[in-house]
Amino acid sequence: MERVRSIEVAARVGQRVRVQGWLHAVRRHREFSFVVVRDGWGAVQAIATDLSALDGVQLESVVELEGAVRDEPQLELHDVAIRVVSPVTRPTPVVLGKKALTAPLASLLEHAVTANRHPTRRAVFRIGAAAMRGFRAALDRDGFVEIQSPKLVELATEGGAGVFAVDYFGRPAFLAQSPQLFKQIMVGVFERVYEVGPVFRAEPHDTARHINQYTSLDVELGFIDSHLDVMAQLTGVLRAMFAEIAASCADELRLLGAALPAVPAVVPQLHFTEAQALVAGALGEHERDQPDLSPEGERWLGRWASEQHGSELLFVVGYPMSKRPFYTHPEPGRPGSSRSFDLLFRGTELVTGGQRLHRHADYLAALAARGMSPAPLAGYLDAFESGMPPHGGFAIGLERLLMQLLGLPNIRLAALFPRDLTRLSP
Repeated sequence: MERVRSIEVAARVGQRVRVQGWLHAVRRHREFSFVVVRDGWGAVQAIATDLSALDGVQLESVVELEGAVRDEPQLELHDVAIRVVSPVTRPTPVVLGKKALTAPLASLLEHAVTANRHPTRRAVFRIGAAAMRGFRAALDRDGFVEIQSPKLVELATEGGAGVFAVDYFGRPAFLAQSPQLFKQIMVGVFERVYEVGPVFRAEPHDTARHINQYTSLDVELGFIDSHLDVMAQLTGVLRAMFAEIAASCADELRLLGAALPAVPAVVPQLHFTEAQALVAGALGEHERDQPDLSPEGERWLGRWASEQHGSELLFVVGYPMSKRPFYTHPEPGRPGSSRSFDLLFRGTELVTGGQRLHRHADYLAALAARGMSPAPLAGYLDAFESGMPPHGGFAIGLERLLMQLLGLPNIRLAALFPRDLTRLSP
């Protein structure tokens, strides 16, 4: 008999089926018992009168049920035969048979190999997979090419974040802190590229919104007029990502009590100087004349955008050049400001992007102004000597997106096996 997945059982009413999965729960009664088996898609409940096959068998053992599908009063298997496929040899360290996970964060992370089996944990990662599908589909439709850039690099040249040094056959190398330089180079090949991959930041953060390895959804596109074209592309991509989540993860969203945002036709935007003035007026003058917005300032702006524009998304444009990397295009007529942006989602920075420099001479001037030597960047700068169009791009942190979208209290809950200051396993 062919195995039937839990989501296919409803279409088999009146038939006898074979279900395989993990023993999720057993509720014993005098005349019969309920047996719940969980597979990778959901769960199936069965009514059993003989539980002898489960004597001494612990929850999370892999089992097989054969039974007749009935839909009265609810969808269940009856006349069940039970077979144990793979018994658990020691109790699981996290209780998985209840609707909610009550274990503390440290325990969930330490025992992630089993904790991630819980339906509420699994739902987070199904939604993440849907977000990546929507991301890829939107860009494929717009003529982008997916690339994969190296994650081992010779020099820590980009700046803006710490890097992890590794031994590369006896010489130093580094884990890539982003695919930025490579995706710009590839604009000279394909015009439009994107990448989904890990990035590594050796920054000693110990906060609820930072981890040291995360999944970056990177985009770069050529022949733009300004950063506004990049922002329009980002808006369309987010709309597609949320649409894919809505279409394929309704059950997961319901299980987590999460709501998708409506992406307005035009996302409201503020210049950095305006945003900073608003924040300083609301939170105090200590927020003024800073090169970036504080987390508290971002949260206040999120509330402001919701109240003033009915939007959970807000673009802040024109960040100071001093806060942006050397390849950032300055804002014409506004010295010190850049053609760059952050997208705030529910009061937290979700996306950073902007227009890049595209002329070789401008790169040499920008590097000189920062006291940086062009020599380590020779391979990168070759692309601009060979002719590059005006271009720009952005990067979305997948785990940050999931944290904000699902209301998770800590970004580590949006990563399968998070890496932070203290955690290298599991």
